[in-house]
Amino acid sequence: MAILGKIERYLRRYGMPRTKFGRLAVNDPRLVDDLRNGRDPGPELCARIEAQLARPPAAPTRGDAR
Repeated sequence: MAILGKIERYLRRYGMPRTKFGRLAVNDPRLVDDLRNGRDPGPELCARIEAQLARPPAAPTRGDAR
């Protein structure tokens, strides 16, 4: 499955905003939007994204209530 499809499924499953996923995975809040607009990630970026996809998000903390 393409990386964007995996990300979309992860976002739906965990109810995570796309910008938070990008920050957690690669410190880029625009990552998902860029991928949706045709960005072609290289192998290192894909590896970092896959690492994030492999772990569920941490439980929300008080600071995440924004």
